[in-house]
Amino acid sequence: MKHFFTILGGMGTIATESLARQLNHKIKITKDQDYLNYILVNDAQVPDRTTYIKDHSKPNFYFDLREDVLQQAKLKPDFFIMPCNTAHYFYDDLAKLSDVPFLHMMRIAVHRFVQDYPDEQKIGVIATEGSIYDHLYVDEIEQVGRVAELGGPEIQPLVTELIYTNIKQKGVVDAGLYHRILRKMHDEYGCNVILLGCTELSLAQEKAPDHPYHVIDPQAIIAEVATELELKIRAGMDPKEVVKKYLY
Repeated sequence: MKHFFTILGGMGTIATESLARQLNHKIKITKDQDYLNYILVNDAQVPDRTTYIKDHSKPNFYFDLREDVLQQAKLKPDFFIMPCNTAHYFYDDLAKLSDVPFLHMMRIAVHRFVQDYPDEQKIGVIATEGSIYDHLYVDEIEQVGRVAELGGPEIQPLVTELIYTNIKQKGVVDAGLYHRILRKMHDEYGCNVILLGCTELSLAQEKAPDHPYHVIDPQAIIAEVATELELKIRAGMDPKEVVKKYLY
């Protein structure tokens, strides 16, 4: 297979399925061959990211991802994407494992926020406890001169319930709960834009988009970027030059 990218997924599986669905529907097709070429690694055995970030005595998810990167690098994809925000905890270590360009989904999303909402100095962030605990998005947002609003102590239990109890454990999206979280972040904490810092939240946005709030959806953005890049590469442009635009 020529000109393809690799998706390091499975964290969790139905969120990865959501990404694949978005990729497939972003292409205007008249025949099978119009779709993008990609390899989807659905490594469902990667240990829980939040559990390790909060307690290093728990199984370390780096080694599973390291194995996935090294296996896939042998196939020489045009680039890697990883649709798990919290797994970017080990982004620098994973990106050093090969010379295959590795797109940083979180960083790309934050730059899109600055691009699309140049007058907004604050952005709400809802994410896993691991991402919040290790300041993964807060650090990226501060790097571009903006402020991250995490809300009050009542927000995280609601987000955790939506991600873990509903989506990861039951495989369902509680639209009412998702909309309630967005409403509280907007109305009570003054967030005109809210970043969905977990791909389960991106799944919630896909399944329950009928709300009035502005969101930055990293999974939808990385699907858009991957599509743009791969179509340019397919058209004959140099892969490394094409990808360079998004290697912040």
